[in-house]
Amino acid sequence: MLAKIYRPAKNAMQSGKAATKKWRLEFILAAAPRPEALMGWISGADPNGQVRLDFDTKEAAIEFARAQDIPHQVVEPPELKRQIKSYSDNFAFRRREPWSH
Repeated sequence: MLAKIYRPAKNAMQSGKAATKKWRLEFILAAAPRPEALMGWISGADPNGQVRLDFDTKEAAIEFARAQDIPHQVVEPPELKRQIKSYSDNFAFRRREPWSH
């Protein structure tokens, strides 16, 4: 029962980054989900796969995992590069290719 501690990525449907500030503890599935014989729904035997806990800080998530004796791994988020864009750069003389519609 290994847990992964990470910061979730930004939702692709929203422009805000409010949901990316918290840290999440999520269990890694022990066995792959399989289709049920009767209805064909996807099911799994591991109930921990449904557990997701959110924490304000990485240290709080690690402390919780250690207090509950849960083996865990911490996945650090990649450092994001900020691209500064300006509308006036479309018309700059240093532009390599001409701007057109």
